[in-house]
Amino acid sequence: MYSLEKNYQRLQKQLFFGALALAGVFLLGTFWYHFVEQWSWSESAYMTVITLSTVGFSEVRPLPERSQLFTIGLITAGIVVIGYIVNRFTEAIIQGYFQKGIELRQRKRLIDTLNSHYIVCGFGRMGKQICNEFNSESIQFVIIDKAPDKIEAARNANYIAVEGDATLDETLQNVKVQDALCIVASLSSDAENLYTILSAKTLNPKIRAIARANTEEAVKKLQRAGADTVVSPHLTGARRLAAAALRPQVMDFVDGILAGTEGSFYIEEFLLDPSICPFVGKSLSEARLRSQSGALVLAIRRADGTLIGGPSAEEILQAGDILFCMGTATQLRQINRILVPNQGTSLRPPHEEK
Repeated sequence: MYSLEKNYQRLQKQLFFGALALAGVFLLGTFWYHFVEQWSWSESAYMTVITLSTVGFSEVRPLPERSQLFTIGLITAGIVVIGYIVNRFTEAIIQGYFQKGIELRQRKRLIDTLNSHYIVCGFGRMGKQICNEFNSESIQFVIIDKAPDKIEAARNANYIAVEGDATLDETLQNVKVQDALCIVASLSSDAENLYTILSAKTLNPKIRAIARANTEEAVKKLQRAGADTVVSPHLTGARRLAAAALRPQVMDFVDGILAGTEGSFYIEEFLLDPSICPFVGKSLSEARLRSQSGALVLAIRRADGTLIGGPSAEEILQAGDILFCMGTATQLRQINRILVPNQGTSLRPPHEEK
């Protein structure tokens, strides 16, 4: 079954070709009366119009038999073409396609404004939760799904959603994958997630790709395809259940920090850009991040992937480091201003107060 969007595009093409056919019939009649009957251009055009409109006016001049036969054919062609256009136009009004066209243009303009946004592929149970988390943190994101009912549900939640196949390059280009910061492939099929990651990485090699995997074999394949992070709901869920049973207080604390419910503390990450950050090449003690912002630097991940947990005051900040900091929303915004004084270049915007 055609979706409403595809029906609108189909009807748009049909109306265009109908108008083109009507223009062709008009030109044919005008040329005939001008070149065959030697009438003036205005007389030829007038005769063609009153013939196609079937208003019943008399002929401009008496017609010979050949032109009478031609006029019969012209009337028949005009009735067929105009009837076709009226039929398509009536369907468009009844089905609300014109209103849909306005919505499509508005949605396209909205997508065109996106930059450094997130792309969520799939609006199933997992996709909905991902979108809820992004929305709660005011992250710009767009949803891709090929199921019309899921797209409608996403739009009813005031999310930007595009109906299409996320494995296709055209669909990803329609949501500006080349300008996106991250793509999350949360489709139910491992094969679809694999193709989505391959397409996204081909179109934008710098994009951060996160994929869902249902089996251990799929985890390895997605990593080989270029996924930066692969999450298996079954494996992750099992580990969290075990951790909750063995270390319940630790799990409660970590969950509270990540969700922002543990005394309004959050954990945030910040990328050190040497062209902006004034503390690259200096030690943590020289940067005085703790005393200036109140936020605590929990760990540092070097550009080569090395993780330094609980860094000492003598640890030197290097270009490309990612700082993992814990603090209140105010403290995290303050440390963001300290690390990037002219503009915000954290991996994502610091939390707002809730």
